[in-house]
Amino acid sequence: MAVGSQGRLPPYHTKHSLKKRPPGGKGRYFGCLRGGQKGADMEYSDTVKLLRECDAGTKMAVLSIDEVLEKVGDSQMKELLQESRNHHEKLGDEIHSMLNSHGTAQKEPTAIARGMSWMKVNMKMGMDNSDAMVADLITDGCNMGVKSLNKYLNQYKVADDKSKKMCTELISIEEKLCKDLKQYL
Repeated sequence: MAVGSQGRLPPYHTKHSLKKRPPGGKGRYFGCLRGGQKGADMEYSDTVKLLRECDAGTKMAVLSIDEVLEKVGDSQMKELLQESRNHHEKLGDEIHSMLNSHGTAQKEPTAIARGMSWMKVNMKMGMDNSDAMVADLITDGCNMGVKSLNKYLNQYKVADDKSKKMCTELISIEEKLCKDLKQYL
């Protein structure tokens, strides 16, 4: 059995089963992964997918906050952003641990998402280098994160309860930050 270049099993294998997925992903063995229960396979798949999206979300939040943190003048706002950054980072560590327990790699934010964020921040901050602009940018990011995470929560309905709870917690962090930043808009 070939193991991936980084010592991980290919994505169609689990640590519980080494049965090969048939070409096209269909056939009698596909539903037999992870103890012969098709529902368990779907739950595992949705769990991993939801966790990977949450992972990318926490990383994007940390990157975005890091990008604007040094531009903040108000000490209370800076403290608020730093606290949220630390909360995102801590949750991200928990998500990484869960992904590792499933034998799955972490997910990085896409290059397009990182690039668009960088461009938006630098363009807007170049025109208006105020705390209000930082609050506006972070609020936009929080709103996009909440929207995406709710979409993934609805899309991956059979994910396990622990990963759903993790996603809900991340949504709460984003909503709280958005609410706390309103006074700076």
